[in-house]
Amino acid sequence: MLKVLLVVLLFAVATYALIRVIERRGVARPVRRRTEPRPPARPVGPDDDEDFLRDLDRKRRHPEDPDAPAS
Repeated sequence: MLKVLLVVLLFAVATYALIRVIERRGVARPVRRRTEPRPPARPVGPDDDEDFLRDLDRKRRHPEDPDAPAS
């Protein structure tokens, strides 16, 4: 019984050591690195949004309430 336990223990240690070596070398899963940053999917701020700026310009040129002061 002691010999079986010793064999199982040696097998577990060898497997653990092999897995650690593979992880350290990076063979298990290669890391994919991007070389260029991905452009934003949407405008980052209001000053980047062309529709927002166009609407502001339209509101400034043609105010809906003629009695309201222009800001």
